[in-house]
Amino acid sequence: MALDLYQRLGLKRGASEAEIKKAYRSLAKQLHPDRNKDKPDAAKRFAEVTTAYDLLSDKDKRARYDRGEIDEEGNPKMPFGGGFGGGGYSGGAGPRSGGGPQGFENFNFGGADAADLSDLFEGLFGAAGAGRGRAGGPFGGGGFRQRAAPPQKGADVAYRLKVAFEDAVALKAQRITLADGKTIDLKLPQGLEDGTKIRLAGKGQEGPGGRGDAIVTIEIAPHRIFRREGTNIRLDLPVTLKEAVLGAKVKVPTPEGPVMVTIPKGTSSGKVLRLKGRGFTAKDGKRGDQLVAVEIQLPANDAELQRFAESWDGGGNPRSSLGV
Repeated sequence: MALDLYQRLGLKRGASEAEIKKAYRSLAKQLHPDRNKDKPDAAKRFAEVTTAYDLLSDKDKRARYDRGEIDEEGNPKMPFGGGFGGGGYSGGAGPRSGGGPQGFENFNFGGADAADLSDLFEGLFGAAGAGRGRAGGPFGGGGFRQRAAPPQKGADVAYRLKVAFEDAVALKAQRITLADGKTIDLKLPQGLEDGTKIRLAGKGQEGPGGRGDAIVTIEIAPHRIFRREGTNIRLDLPVTLKEAVLGAKVKVPTPEGPVMVTIPKGTSSGKVLRLKGRGFTAKDGKRGDQLVAVEIQLPANDAELQRFAESWDGGGNPRSSLGV
């Protein structure tokens, strides 16, 4: 005779909720298929105790079971033990109808109690395995017809990729080698930022339901002379006093190579020149700019410049706007 739900958990009728949960946690550790891949009987027992916990942890289902209204699979019992045409009542295919082992994600652990048990399974088998399939339990429709959950995919694999600042600006494809030894060219997306995650479907670990995914987290390397400001890039550009006073054409570095820029006559330190479309690409495809902040650098101990400054009476009071 098949064991009733309480016997499956090694309990007597009238056991408390805490006793049911404690018994299930203990049996789940022992019988989980990930720990008993070479023992099909353990997988079958795991499915049985999981079904028992699913029903007994639900107050309504437990009460109906104790009254004899539903059986050990959660199916309604027919009155007088009979059925239609002598064939008995069919509750549909249950989670074990396929005969094969079932994974943790294929079972519903009774509403709020599922959160209470998540620490157990994440600690034993990894968050990737325990976190997927709780949305669909073994019962569908009105709670009577059972259905098997789809096979579990393999685990996702996490990677961290450091991308050169210039490559991030240009969205240059990055050649990477995955854990399986295969090399791919990873296309960088528009709107790329430090911490952007890129999902590569089917590049994770193998599983009964197919491969998981690879999750690549991007880290943009800092640059020696460029600074990012949103989609814009800022550069401090040193110029000589002569270039600032008389104006000049000077070579300015950008992430995609140097360009010639005109310094207007009479440029002061702090003036910002804008190079259109030389920044990062936003999600909508528009590019930011490169901001060039001019810094006048004076030579130290230049006798001619000192003589000029001593004899020059121009300049006025540049601090008048400050009220001093």
